[in-house]
Amino acid sequence: MWRDFCNLLIGLVSFYCSEWGYKALTFALTFLLYTSFHLSRKPISIVKSELHKNCSSVSELATAAASSSQQPSRASLHTDMDCSWKPFDKSNYKQLLGAMDYSFLCAYAVGMYLSGIIGERLPIRLYLTVGMLTSGLFTCLFGLGYIYNIHSLGFYIFVQVANGLVQTTGWPSVVTCIGNWFGKGRRGLIMGLWNSHTSVGNILGSLIAGYWVSSNWGLSFIVPGLIIAVMGIVCFLFLIEREYSLLMTGGGGRVRGKSGYDTELLLPRDNGTVCVPVQQVVVVKSESEPSAISFMGALRIPGVIEFSLCLLFAKLVSYTFLFWLPLYITKAAHLDAKKAGDLSTLFDVGGIVGGILAGVISDKLGKRATTCAVMLLLAAPTLYGFSMISEFGLGPTIGMLLVCGGLVNGPYALITTAVSADLGTHKSLKGNARALSTVTAIIDGTGSVGAAVGPLLAGLLSAGGWDQVFYMLMTADFLALLLLLRLVTKELTSRKPRPISTVE
Repeated sequence: MWRDFCNLLIGLVSFYCSEWGYKALTFALTFLLYTSFHLSRKPISIVKSELHKNCSSVSELATAAASSSQQPSRASLHTDMDCSWKPFDKSNYKQLLGAMDYSFLCAYAVGMYLSGIIGERLPIRLYLTVGMLTSGLFTCLFGLGYIYNIHSLGFYIFVQVANGLVQTTGWPSVVTCIGNWFGKGRRGLIMGLWNSHTSVGNILGSLIAGYWVSSNWGLSFIVPGLIIAVMGIVCFLFLIEREYSLLMTGGGGRVRGKSGYDTELLLPRDNGTVCVPVQQVVVVKSESEPSAISFMGALRIPGVIEFSLCLLFAKLVSYTFLFWLPLYITKAAHLDAKKAGDLSTLFDVGGIVGGILAGVISDKLGKRATTCAVMLLLAAPTLYGFSMISEFGLGPTIGMLLVCGGLVNGPYALITTAVSADLGTHKSLKGNARALSTVTAIIDGTGSVGAAVGPLLAGLLSAGGWDQVFYMLMTADFLALLLLLRLVTKELTSRKPRPISTVE
């Protein structure tokens, strides 16, 4: 038994030190790191229904209790304390909640354009660690507003703005790390699986926030804040940030680069040889570092502008659901905050499936833009059906959440991962490996503009009825589809299937 254990341990160490061991570590670690980012963003959407409750029903119960006990003053005090959280107890609470969303997302959008450029010039491991620790701090600060009975709107908006800025360290960093290790083969499938961290984080964030939302909503923020801070320490200790070449020996003791469609590194590197003992693995850093690409240089890459603008509207739809879906379910289906939060996780489950399917289909067809366009086309009638959720039973509502989540998040996931990687390694860059972070930041930063506008518009339009919100979402979906028509036409009229590793 001891020998078997030793053999198992040796096998695990050998795997860890191998090329696929490093790939597995990077895949799992970056997956968990960005899961914690989304986990810390989700609580605000769950807590919204607690910040402003249905005060009419609470008042009726309090009045009945006061009549029976003949203690109106205590009943009134109980109503004032438990009904809603000031300053969100006023009739314009939707606009105030929308302003909090907008402050976070607007700061995120502005910061994202700078984050990719800064991330290419700093050590990614340290950059990401500092971002996660500070994000944990600001997430906890929001929850401390409940603990210390803070009712200042300015305090909550300041925390949201600061958190939005520091959270921009995440996406360009993890995409660059995963890009350093994984090859061009089956990129859509690999990144579709990897990008499920977004939905996994949303699901875990909903469950964690929902556990405390009715009893102590401050913990709905503090616990996720502590989780992302701990993951920041894990990032500092274990993340392998740089581009490495894992070289296997060949006959005669000379090392040759291990090539192949599925094992070729996503980011190009300088070729070279070095002598090492036979049958050993050596990790070699790239000797020369190309200069980082400029902002305007990244914009000139064919396809960057179209996909960036498409993501603006696609992310508008996705983030409107992210921040407003639990509250909408609470109002439309007449459920409490915890049940609505649990039910909203089905939207994220559908998003996981949609992202993976989008990656697999686009790999098979070699047509990224066409895959996105078809899913956007199918999403429009689904959004219209979703607007009538109050007329459905529980079964159809569950099905609608899964389907709508897949069609809304599928294009969003594909553009932010595989498409960004395609464009970041475009042939026009002539082997410059330093463009991926900047291209990713431009695409996701433009999308974040839509993510900021969507929840804000939802807060303003919902005052006139939820139907107006869904009309806005369907319009955004149509505009996203319209922006891809040129690329779709080029893909469909191409005589030869395009390789999935390039986008022109």
